[in-house]
Amino acid sequence: MTSSGGAAWTRRGVLAAGAAGAAGLVTSCRSESPGTSPSPTPTTTPSTTPAPTPPTWARLARSVEGRLLLPREPAYDVARLLQNPRFDDQRPLAVLTVASARDVATAIGFARERGLPVAIRSGGHSYPGWSGGGSPRALVLDCRALSTVDLAADGTASIGAGAALAPVYDTLGRRGRAIAGGSCATVGIAGLTLGGGVGVLTRDLGLTCDAVTAMEVVTADGRIRRVTADDDPDLFWALRGGGGGHLGVVTSFEMRTSATPEVGSAFLQWPLSAAPDVLPAWQAWAPGADPRLWSTTKALGGTKHPDGPVLLVSATWTGPADAFTAQLAGLLDHVPAPGVRVDHRRTYRDAMLAYAGCTDLPIERCTTAPGGGLTREAFGATSHVAYGPLPDAGVAALVGRVEDAAATGLLEAGISIDALGGRVRDLAPDATAFVHREALATVQYTATYAQGPGASADDYVRGFRSTMSRWWGQHAYVNYADATIEDPATAYFGANAGRLRSVRETYDPDRFFTQPQDY
Repeated sequence: MTSSGGAAWTRRGVLAAGAAGAAGLVTSCRSESPGTSPSPTPTTTPSTTPAPTPPTWARLARSVEGRLLLPREPAYDVARLLQNPRFDDQRPLAVLTVASARDVATAIGFARERGLPVAIRSGGHSYPGWSGGGSPRALVLDCRALSTVDLAADGTASIGAGAALAPVYDTLGRRGRAIAGGSCATVGIAGLTLGGGVGVLTRDLGLTCDAVTAMEVVTADGRIRRVTADDDPDLFWALRGGGGGHLGVVTSFEMRTSATPEVGSAFLQWPLSAAPDVLPAWQAWAPGADPRLWSTTKALGGTKHPDGPVLLVSATWTGPADAFTAQLAGLLDHVPAPGVRVDHRRTYRDAMLAYAGCTDLPIERCTTAPGGGLTREAFGATSHVAYGPLPDAGVAALVGRVEDAAATGLLEAGISIDALGGRVRDLAPDATAFVHREALATVQYTATYAQGPGASADDYVRGFRSTMSRWWGQHAYVNYADATIEDPATAYFGANAGRLRSVRETYDPDRFFTQPQDY
């Protein structure tokens, strides 16, 4: 196997990552499509919202520190892009790159006065494209410039809402501190945290939202608030797992950090034919293992796998190095020997950047922005949250759906199952808005493709979810939002949905924020 470099690595592909570093084995969140990402084609999208006149936009531009970009300006066609090229045809009314919470408050006042919708963007990873501001056409509040990461003497990190995960890990790791978070380099900290925050060290350190001690939030009335467990406690509760786009615009977080662990990792690979042995053993092992052990298993097919679909397990261990082998024995003693195994021992910083696909990139190039070393890839996705293990019939159905990927023409398609348990269960399901504390795993169905509309990718992932709903029901993870999920409030938030609706009535009674899947 040969490495094709950081730009060609993908979390939705092999995501071996903690074990990464082996040529061609691991990765981050976007891989390189044939050629480069599609260049945006200027299109005109009908708008049901009357756009302000240019002089009105000029008044907004003079009232903020950040930069306001309109469709007639060259930089607009870069600023409007999301991480998924399938949404490159979205043309918002304007994009405001905010420089402060005051800019956000000014923009909210402007939008309210004129009856304009706003779209809120942190990293630009909204799976349904809702942070693009294209339908209905909206004023995008782009928070990516709010990217500072500071560390106080007591270990509290102050992190701007638009900070991408790779530079967060780099900055904290260099100073010997850590937070739990996801593996994708370009995900914004706000989107991750507001939905709960599942990631590589979740079982050891808890969800990302569990580390939050305070937030700066601009609510629908334009008020800038510092929200804590004591000040606006209901809002503080709701913003830790209740998803983004409903209650306000978070502009910064204060988070507890932990001392950086040394991270051991192992990447294991089998042909998909081993799934009837490996998946039941993984389900019995991973969610109940020592909390210092996190793992993910993936079954993937498609044209990127010409030799047939594969089954992968990536395990990450933050305990003593000499204890990792015994931890892995809980799986490996019960399954056929993997055809591929790669082990690593790394610092926290190096392990997280390996997951992000940035091992060989300077941190300033660990991005899909112009001049960056990562490339966007078009995909469709949806999710489940699994509360119970699959029986043999469920495993057989899963294998069948992955085998079906070969006939779709999709680049890579399949399923990722990420273990929960451990410290996630330290809090009750109603302690924060993230309700799925007792679940075994989060599940993501993904399909990447080279060009054309995403209908076949959507059909594949939603069909896969429909098949597996017989065993996993309708639970879903809000950070993997899917516009077609029925009763999303129940699927994402369960018994917490009622309290979320109450908080929404308090802080946005007029429904100024228009995220489509409301409480």
